[in-house]
Amino acid sequence: MGFTKKSVARYRNASNAFCSFPVVKITCLISAALSKKSKPLIPGISTSRKIKSGTSNTRTQYKKNVKDKNPTWFREQPLPVPNVEKKQMLISSKDGLSKVAILEGPTLVQYYTSENNKKSKVGNIYLGKVKNILPGMEAAFVSFGDEKNGVLYVADIEGSHKNSKIEHLLNQDQEILVQVVKDAMGEKGARLTGQISLPGRYLVLIPNSHTKGISRRLADSERERLDKIIKKIKPENFGIIVRTAAEGVSEESLKTDIDKLVDDWKVVSNYKSGDAPKLIHQEPDVAIKVVREHLNSTFKKVLIDNKNQYDEIVNYVKFTSPEITDTVEHYKDELQLFERYHIEDQIKKALDRKVWLPSGGHLIIDRTEALTVIDVNTGKFVGKNSLEETVYENNLEAAEEIARQLRLRDIGGIIVIDFIDMESTKKQQNLLIKFKQELAKDKTRTQVFDISRLGLVEMTRKNVAAGLIESFSHECSHCNGRGLIINDIFSNKSLEEGLLDSEAVVE
Repeated sequence: MGFTKKSVARYRNASNAFCSFPVVKITCLISAALSKKSKPLIPGISTSRKIKSGTSNTRTQYKKNVKDKNPTWFREQPLPVPNVEKKQMLISSKDGLSKVAILEGPTLVQYYTSENNKKSKVGNIYLGKVKNILPGMEAAFVSFGDEKNGVLYVADIEGSHKNSKIEHLLNQDQEILVQVVKDAMGEKGARLTGQISLPGRYLVLIPNSHTKGISRRLADSERERLDKIIKKIKPENFGIIVRTAAEGVSEESLKTDIDKLVDDWKVVSNYKSGDAPKLIHQEPDVAIKVVREHLNSTFKKVLIDNKNQYDEIVNYVKFTSPEITDTVEHYKDELQLFERYHIEDQIKKALDRKVWLPSGGHLIIDRTEALTVIDVNTGKFVGKNSLEETVYENNLEAAEEIARQLRLRDIGGIIVIDFIDMESTKKQQNLLIKFKQELAKDKTRTQVFDISRLGLVEMTRKNVAAGLIESFSHECSHCNGRGLIINDIFSNKSLEEGLLDSEAVVE
């Protein structure tokens, strides 16, 4: 390959810049730069830029990404939610305890109980009192009626900006309206915010705000339609976030949702000072809450075994989503609802450390204070063709099951997954795509990173409340907290995780 005038001029300048190097090294540098396959020979000097996954190759966008606090791969666009057939919701109520199960086909993917809902304070609004202001932490401890004071950071105070000082915004013993965004966990108190939001069926209303957002899960055409509607009906001094459930919903229904939320805010804002700490607004019962958050046209059926609860939910659905009222049915069979769909057996398995895969492989799920670790094993699966294909098939099964277990167990925080090593880069990428597709079914926000040099997949899932195991367990008193006593919620027995044979629980 011969030199052009431009290339000679370009690399003459490069030679002048590095005149301290021997002529031989300069010559090698020019040759390496002209070869597409060659790597730079001088450390720190690169002829091309390495761009992180999901970014553009252009120089302009590269500079933009460098300046950005969060790289683009950290905010990648969510994949469309895969279609799920025979999606059902089961609601059972007995002795004042409500239980809700969401199924995809025969498989349990999410589980809620009113027992957990009473413990959880997420979404509740309180009139709190500032107890301690910590400028060094840019946070304050606020008493809101819980055993532990909640934590309120300066960025979460209404009216704060980038350079705000918390000691200038709050005073000792000051009363302040706060909302719980994350339950207390372990030694940590609840996370609070002063930026109140009221969730509805289709919208989230944010008082004293100009925020306007539309779910990224919706198609561009639908987002444009909803944007036009919101511009017409948005009340003054309120921000609005449009939820995924608003897809295809009429302007009239959206207006009804907004009006109800505005009325709710009038009640909340009409509090009396001097009563702190005090509960101002409480989230509804778990059944209504789950229906509000999850029920849409993708559900084929909602079965409710309690007549009073059935009437309540039917009335709610008629008011908010009359077009799907027909999906709600009163279950009258003699066989108990959860027994018919084997819900109890599936929950018992969800409390186990080992999870079997259809082909004979298995997962090991271990939780620690800092993160959750998931190990993938082939187990009894030996495959039919090559080792690479066996491992690949096992990993694909594991990806689907891990996504389900994260939802079912409500695992949050940092999660590290050790898939079985694969040499093929193409298969690694296909596995990652499959995993992200399954995670797209999850309404809770997740972030997945590329496979690391050690072959690990690192991800995060928004941690809001205690997970399934944390909700139905307590620390073992015999091993200084290194083990858990898992309560068998169906037979009033207990089993010690790690001390008893796990198979005895599953089978």
